Amino acid sequence: MARLLYSLIFYLATPFILLRLLWRARKQPEYLHHLGERRGFYSAQPSQPLIWVHAVSVGETRAAQPLIKGLKAQWPDHQILLTGMTPTGRAAGHEVYGAQVIQAYLPYDMPGAVDRFFAHFFPAFGVMMETEIWPNLLHAARQRQVPVMLANARLSARSARGYGRLGGLVRPAFGALHGVSAQTPGDAARLAELGAEVIEVCGNIKFDVAPAPEKLALGHSWRAAIGSRPVWLAASTREGEEPLILEAWRAVRTPDALLVLVPRHPQRFEEVAELLASEGLQVERRSRALPSPETQVWLGDSMGEMAAYYAMADLSFIGGSLLPLGGQNLIEAAACGCPVLVGPHTFNFLQATQDAIAAGAAHRVESPLALGQAVEELLGNEEALAGMRQAASQFAQAHQGAAQRTLAFIERRVAQAGR
Repeated sequence: MARLLYSLIFYLATPFILLRLLWRARKQPEYLHHLGERRGFYSAQPSQPLIWVHAVSVGETRAAQPLIKGLKAQWPDHQILLTGMTPTGRAAGHEVYGAQVIQAYLPYDMPGAVDRFFAHFFPAFGVMMETEIWPNLLHAARQRQVPVMLANARLSARSARGYGRLGGLVRPAFGALHGVSAQTPGDAARLAELGAEVIEVCGNIKFDVAPAPEKLALGHSWRAAIGSRPVWLAASTREGEEPLILEAWRAVRTPDALLVLVPRHPQRFEEVAELLASEGLQVERRSRALPSPETQVWLGDSMGEMAAYYAMADLSFIGGSLLPLGGQNLIEAAACGCPVLVGPHTFNFLQATQDAIAAGAAHRVESPLALGQAVEELLGNEEALAGMRQAASQFAQAHQGAAQRTLAFIERRVAQAGR
């Protein structure tokens, strides 16, 4: 009954969902591409049996790299179907995997749409990245005997409380999963409380995603071009954070310090550029030129180059953490050997952040003023920065191996299902 009511609400909300797509298409016209796929209508025709991997957006798409590589090696006679929900995730999939995978949007979670999805592709099994729980989709998978695993699963205490209020709907969905590989014991406990049954703690696959050598080389070339100026990076900033970053920037009195500001969402590049211009700052954009000696802020209006920005910077701040947004992933920064600062709100990556701080790879600040002070102190202390660089690299290396453990778990669960 709960799922029936959920489906009815979803159908009634369809006009508003379409309006939301139109609204987003103002800044990203790609939201209006492949609309049929969102309703379960597909043109792609697989030539081999399929393994389905779902990665909702950019971060999950890139994190899936070592897992997809392992799946292709273990099942060489299968193609990979990679589904997502956003144009930026799809673009990242094209950049990372090219023609190695079939890409499509996952349909909206309505019974007819998910039935058409499974009828068209009928994958041997599915792997959903991180925390993707769609009641109708998982019900249809179980009805068709398609085992679906949740990989690299994470669930914050806040999200668990939200799911818990919908127990009649979500418990059957979690129970329909054929297996869950969780990032941490805490994630595993919260997932079990919500109805997931077969759970194994495998760690965080993102530690196994190596920065692309060409991106690191690009970052080093940028650094060589700008010379010896101190560089601090505000990475993956979210809406409402840029004014706080500029407040912190004004507190940094290090001579010639360059702020590199990279918003998380490309549809906000113009908005942030306008904000910087209104502040009367000397701004240059990555899409136009390298920073000159007069440049105060370099706006990183590019996609897929975060490793290059980390390789360029002396110090990074991870966005989404000055406001109660949960923070973004600091693992890529650590893998690039870049020291990290985070704000007070990191509940989306709680364990990784706590471990990085304990390892000396990251420091936490509580306010924009404290951020500015920490930046100034560290940029003036090369010994402290060198220690954090070494700690960051060691921290990233020490946590590798999750992809191999996750792949072994998937192999056992698929064998148990007889697929």
